[in-house]
Amino acid sequence: MSPLPTDLYDTSSKLFAKLKGYYTHGAELPPLISQRTAFACAMLYTVLFVAPYYLSPKLRSTPANSRDAPSVIRARTRAAGLTCLASTVITVYLLAIHGHATPHDVSRLLGLWPVQAIDIANVMGLVTVLFVGPLYASLIVESGWRQVTFRGAKDTLFDSWTGYRNFVVAPASEEIVFRSLVIPLFILAKMPPKQIIFLTPLIFGLAHVHHMADFCRTHTPVGRTLPTMGVFLQALLRAVFQFCYTSLFGFFAAFAFLRTGNLYAIILAHSFCNFMGFPRLWGRLESADNDYIHVAPDVTQGKQDEGVGHAQRDESPDGAVKVGNMLMQPEDGSSERARQATTAVSTRLGLSWTVVYYVLILAGAYGFYRLLFTLTESPNALVVFSR
Repeated sequence: MSPLPTDLYDTSSKLFAKLKGYYTHGAELPPLISQRTAFACAMLYTVLFVAPYYLSPKLRSTPANSRDAPSVIRARTRAAGLTCLASTVITVYLLAIHGHATPHDVSRLLGLWPVQAIDIANVMGLVTVLFVGPLYASLIVESGWRQVTFRGAKDTLFDSWTGYRNFVVAPASEEIVFRSLVIPLFILAKMPPKQIIFLTPLIFGLAHVHHMADFCRTHTPVGRTLPTMGVFLQALLRAVFQFCYTSLFGFFAAFAFLRTGNLYAIILAHSFCNFMGFPRLWGRLESADNDYIHVAPDVTQGKQDEGVGHAQRDESPDGAVKVGNMLMQPEDGSSERARQATTAVSTRLGLSWTVVYYVLILAGAYGFYRLLFTLTESPNALVVFSR
């Protein structure tokens, strides 16, 4: 653990002077709250986040009412907002009463203010390096660069309910609850930064395990009370995959939040990772000759209902066709035209394209490792620690 720089915390703030003391003569200073209190709040926030999906008929997905139905997404968005509000009240209360935090202290610990644009650019640059291989596959191999337009971004983020959920609501609500509201409590509880990085994301990962019950309920054949063994095993595999993937991202998100004190950078990184999905780690690349090229790799999305493997093509009730991560709206409203436009004709590429992809996967991982500390360094860091 390295000592904090003298200008990291505003010495006019009693709270930040206390936190600075944790790392200078921390053994002499008691924590402002107990670690048990911090864990209890984290678990409470998780319950508040997940329980409404099963307690409320409007939020509950069924075989007849998919979790991708607009009515379900709207209801879950409202529930996520209420969870963020309730959790914020609890965290701010603990910061103000037990930490004697000023409004400036609260905004600093929650990662709301001050905001440096360079921190956002650096974090996004870091995740771009990590995904350089998938970006090469989607933008170059599949010619997805032709589809990168403001209209396409608007259609994906705001004109598609699933896109709005996956790339706006989910990243914002999850990062607010599991990073902005949970991590400051563990700082007050005097938990070492490295433990915060590796323990709090496990709570974030567990919050996604509920998709197992969701999957079993929606895929259980009509007339059966319990799912078949095949459905159960598929749900279990998905749950393990989601727990591992979300926990890995959580390690990075917690690290970057502590290093930058910038909530907005973490939300954007989360949205970008949701959009890209899990990188392809096996198989040969193929090109798709069609009017609508996949903008993201043809791989599993952690929050979608498809199984672990290639993404699936789906069609919404209004005639829009979902290909990979995108929801394609037919310009004239004709679902028939959309179906024709998204009928892919796979073209087998030379082996060199696939070799380049996997080289970039390895290069991106190495570059991410080498740049991790450099691109997350910020004067707004909540804590400082060595490699």
